[in-house]
Amino acid sequence: MPLSELRFSLADVAGVRLAVSPVNETVMSMWALASPIHYAVHLPWIDRARATLRRPEVADRVRPLVELARPRCWLPDFLTPAARPNVEIAEQLDQIAATPPDVVVQDLLATTPRRPLSAYGRALLAEPRELLPQLVDAVRVWYDEAIAPDWPRMRALLDADVAYRAAQLAEGGAGQFFEQLHPSLRWHGDRVVSDDPFERDFDLRGRGLALNPTVFTERRVLWNLLEDSMPAGAYPVRGVGTLWEATGTPPGDPLARVIGPGRAALLHLLDAAATTTGLARLTGMSAGNVSQHLAALHAAGLVHRSRQGRHVLYRNSDAARVLLRASRGG
Repeated sequence: MPLSELRFSLADVAGVRLAVSPVNETVMSMWALASPIHYAVHLPWIDRARATLRRPEVADRVRPLVELARPRCWLPDFLTPAARPNVEIAEQLDQIAATPPDVVVQDLLATTPRRPLSAYGRALLAEPRELLPQLVDAVRVWYDEAIAPDWPRMRALLDADVAYRAAQLAEGGAGQFFEQLHPSLRWHGDRVVSDDPFERDFDLRGRGLALNPTVFTERRVLWNLLEDSMPAGAYPVRGVGTLWEATGTPPGDPLARVIGPGRAALLHLLDAAATTTGLARLTGMSAGNVSQHLAALHAAGLVHRSRQGRHVLYRNSDAARVLLRASRGG
């Protein structure tokens, strides 16, 4: 298996940061659309997204993104910029739009050794200044049409992962953090060794490393490691199998009749740890309402809570799991 190495200084270790990237989810979602057999967990979303892409007014504007974000191809680094905490899609789109033409060309040329560019990719290579606005528009349209309707539930899952990983990094240090981030990563004193088909040897040079979880990759960590890019990596999010589960309480849920529909809805979601904000996004309840329900469930011994960094995570207790099994007929 080919390997990549990322070399860290003390400043780079201190500069590891975690964030959610709306642009990454938008761009990488194209892989699931093109290869649904490899992304079976996302079939509910894929069915809706394919119907969206069949609309002529969407298909025409999104075509540049479809052509660049092909399966098994290296994405240009400028199209998946390093994210900072709380960044919004509009800011990331502005960042892509401001990419200098020579950087667009450099990134596109870096993608060609393993697979030739598409027709749009070749046109962008020839006229980066003129055609980059088309690509930015394609990402914007695809986000609005296919990602934004489901972004609250995606964001809740991603935020929970960021909180969990931040606590790991703070409590266990960089070595333990990277060893647990993904099975393809190993920590060797001052470097991360990654099972990676592109075989990069990369010195972070004090720039730190931005890491973001993503719902649309499973097999490995994906790196932005061109010399002129801000170093970044996208890793598979925890609990992706729960992403498309129905929120709220199942029809006729007996648990809802005992403890109320709001509290039952939260217990059904807390098989995986989540924050108050994430639960509010998933359920449509206000954060205050969620907080009141969680306080009552905690007092009753049905949820545990733990502080991880700046976040408080909630998860079902053993007693709650017994109730859920009974209500689900288990």
